[in-house]
Amino acid sequence: MEFTFLALLLMVPLVYFVITVGQIQGGSFAVVGAADQAAKVYVAQPDQPTAQAAAEQAVSIALADFGHQPDKASISTTCDPADCQAPGTAVTITVSLSVPLPFAPFNSDFRLAASEVEASATQLVGRFR
Repeated sequence: MEFTFLALLLMVPLVYFVITVGQIQGGSFAVVGAADQAAKVYVAQPDQPTAQAAAEQAVSIALADFGHQPDKASISTTCDPADCQAPGTAVTITVSLSVPLPFAPFNSDFRLAASEVEASATQLVGRFR
């Protein structure tokens, strides 16, 4: 009897902790892949509005592949120098994602986040496209 009670008391939090760490690790993998793909797609586009739209779509697809909602992510783009489409420009895409707590019994208005993960990727705009 004591073993069953103590096993439940100790194992349930331990299993929840392992699941939460797995969610955070999955979110980390998701933002790394999303940032990398978004940067590659961005530099391949002919103009800036098309490039931004393609990068956002790449992030959405990459996050969905890992089971995360794209609306929980934010994307920022920086270019050095400022003209993002000039040859030799370094384009950096930063993706941050709020990873929710698993099995949280709250509605969508009140979501607790387990962690905020962020990744950046940089690509150079090629001379010949």
